[in-house]
Amino acid sequence: MKTVTLYRPFTIEKALEDFDQYMGSFFGESPLTPARNQRYLPAVDILETEGAYEVEAELPGYDEKNIQVHVDGSVLTIESRKEEAVQDAAAEKAASKEANGEPRFIVRERRSASFHREFRLPENADTNAISAVFKNGLLNLEIKKRPEAQKRVIEIGVNQ
Repeated sequence: MKTVTLYRPFTIEKALEDFDQYMGSFFGESPLTPARNQRYLPAVDILETEGAYEVEAELPGYDEKNIQVHVDGSVLTIESRKEEAVQDAAAEKAASKEANGEPRFIVRERRSASFHREFRLPENADTNAISAVFKNGLLNLEIKKRPEAQKRVIEIGVNQ
């Protein structure tokens, strides 16, 4: 059975990110408060039907203008470039003093972040027949299977 698999190439950048996150939690960041540099990966469901693969990604707070879907060879990529200006504590204090009565954050837990997910497509996926629909925070992708790779019935003849 052919399936869509998550493509995660190991890079030195990823190793350093993991190390930074580990050291940050070791030196006193509370597990109850989200880290500023925490990587966001949207939840994804992948299912296989007789004629296609279907990918459904949860992207609350995003709109179709911020999301990009592309295929390079057999790798399907879903990404967003929703950038957020993150200020350090000193800059945030200075900004709150300059606000002159403007509201300022006391607690800020909701963040929107960029993400990048890659999936390796199986050999029978038709990369020229991919459709995408975004509605109510859900991105639905349908990746058709190549006609020659689909299941077919072979008649058995009687030898006389």
